[in-house]
Amino acid sequence: MFKRTAAFTAAAYLLLSSISSYAFGISFWKKRDVGLQILAGHSPAEGMINGPVSIARFMEPRDVAVNAAGDIFVADSNAHVIRKISNGVVSTFAGRFGSSGHVNGVGEVARFNYPTGLTIDGAGNLFVAEGNNHTIRKITPDGVVTTMAGSPGSPGTTNGTGAAARFRAPTDITLSVDGNFYITDRDNNRIRKMTPAGVVTTFAGSSGGCDDGTGVAAQFSYPTGIASDSAGNIFVASSSCYTIRKITPAGVVTTFAGQAYMSDAVDGTGGAARFKWPVGLVIDSFDNLYVADSDSTAIRKITSAGVVSNFAGDYNSYGSVDGTGTAAQFSAPTGLSIDTSGNLYVVDSSSMSVRKISPARVATLVAGTHFWDGDGTADGTATAARFFDPAGISADPAGNVYVSDSMNKTIRRISVSGVVTTIAGSPGQEGSADGTGAAARFFYPTHMTVAEDGNIYVLDQYRIRKVTPAGVVTTLAGAYDISDQVDGTGTAARFSGVSGIASDGAGSLYVGDAYAIRKVTLAGVVTTFAGQAGQGYTDGTGSSAAFTRIGGVTVTKAGHIFVADRDNQVIRKITSGGVVTTFAGIAGDSGENDGSGSSARFSEPMGITSDASGNLYVAQGGANVIRKVTPEAIVSTVAGVGPSSPGYTGKLSTSGNRFSEIGFVRDICLSGKKILFVGEDIVKWVPRP
Repeated sequence: MFKRTAAFTAAAYLLLSSISSYAFGISFWKKRDVGLQILAGHSPAEGMINGPVSIARFMEPRDVAVNAAGDIFVADSNAHVIRKISNGVVSTFAGRFGSSGHVNGVGEVARFNYPTGLTIDGAGNLFVAEGNNHTIRKITPDGVVTTMAGSPGSPGTTNGTGAAARFRAPTDITLSVDGNFYITDRDNNRIRKMTPAGVVTTFAGSSGGCDDGTGVAAQFSYPTGIASDSAGNIFVASSSCYTIRKITPAGVVTTFAGQAYMSDAVDGTGGAARFKWPVGLVIDSFDNLYVADSDSTAIRKITSAGVVSNFAGDYNSYGSVDGTGTAAQFSAPTGLSIDTSGNLYVVDSSSMSVRKISPARVATLVAGTHFWDGDGTADGTATAARFFDPAGISADPAGNVYVSDSMNKTIRRISVSGVVTTIAGSPGQEGSADGTGAAARFFYPTHMTVAEDGNIYVLDQYRIRKVTPAGVVTTLAGAYDISDQVDGTGTAARFSGVSGIASDGAGSLYVGDAYAIRKVTLAGVVTTFAGQAGQGYTDGTGSSAAFTRIGGVTVTKAGHIFVADRDNQVIRKITSGGVVTTFAGIAGDSGENDGSGSSARFSEPMGITSDASGNLYVAQGGANVIRKVTPEAIVSTVAGVGPSSPGYTGKLSTSGNRFSEIGFVRDICLSGKKILFVGEDIVKWVPRP
């Protein structure tokens, strides 16, 4: 970040002075800019989603910087990327979501490991303090990433040039008027100096403590934020000392504000003031210092005379509320930057957001969200609605979308205008009862399809339920609590674990039943169409074929059935005569490769749907991307981060290694020009290519 705004040089000042306030727009329809949208539901605060600022999410933002054009850069530490906010859209500037490492390169080719601190020079180059790699990285305005100093995975204290230098968890970085960079080498308790040529020396500090002194005679304890003023003085947030330290150009270290080992949130002058856990620092053009005092949940202001006051936030009032001065609330502010209009940009780490504070102390949300209010079941319009682990989705010809809200045990409808209503089931009330509306009960509704009769057919444990648009629920086939694979009619039939359903438009449903495809007429007559009771992988006809954990089923206009064979990592094709072949991928060989037929690879294909031209769209759980498969079996990635780097972006998942940009996809359907999918308590969509 800019740790100060007063003159680097006259030319740099002129460059910086072009920064002006800007308005975030919502013209985000160009596919290569952003594709992911939220149709309904409210997403978690924590996550990784690129797109319009209204839906963008961060994983663990730690620092922020603003360039001369007004673009905002964010070190999204736990996502291992540098994000960019420009013209109202959040994108990934360098690195790839969830992929930690140390790779130099351009844009998403580069890899970072927990970047924490940012500063920017007059030419627009970003410099990154990268804690877990123990390095300092440089990113050009074109996104070219190189390593300035340090060696990845090799912590130490060595002074030297470039890769010969060693750091131990460098946390923040600033550019001083002398043209050199100053770095808080946190775990070494030192302040390091780095020239533009990458020559690293120790400027101050040598061991843990809070003692003042000159150069290496001084002590620091857990130094984090750093900033420089117009005279070349360096200011350091010494977090464990609860103080702000000042270092002159000659290396003389004094305590500027706060008192060592005295933690509190108290205004005052110099040593009379108290801080709780100072982290981020920035200096304005008048040499006023601003401190992100994380544990006091406030932004503090320190004048050049050392007078400390509360600039924004309510001391010890943990929250995420916009407002003026102390009426605003923050959760854990960590990083700060400032533009030449005097607007502060705050990374509020625990609420995963970027906030803006005007010179009049008015705090507003820039990107991210105020706290997520958790899973829910509220009906409402668009993002006012709440879901709890939705697992199935389908759309009718009129554009209404139906969602099986699994943990709420309900069936929800999203109208064309975005209004969400509950049409069947009662939130949180588990059972097997047929009935109308709230009188009906579901156990765990998952995949669903809208058939040609206009009714919704829903998989519910070991049953197929029929739901009319008016919410009348009946059981079409299967039993509530009996698992088996038995052909028959209605409740005499048995299923072993339903996992995908599709209508052929001619009076029959095809259901993925663990290791087999079952055919169910709309009158409830169940037969086994392909596969057998046991798992395996065999192409063949009818019961001679074998599947392993079917993820989804679709029927094309030509009458062919396609199956996402999840654990076999392939897409299978079944003719109307029951002949099963492998259409794309290779059994047992997981991956993300695009290609034709057997040259393509899939990772846990789950949901699958098809369009009128016979193209398949596959929701892939293992890598969280959406793939398109043409009738000629040509596979491409159309949403998420795939090998071809498509333009649709956005990440919501925060669990495990599910770190692509569209989040966890449980089921998928088409409606007009949209690909709709569910996962993580929301209904999302991307434009259909």
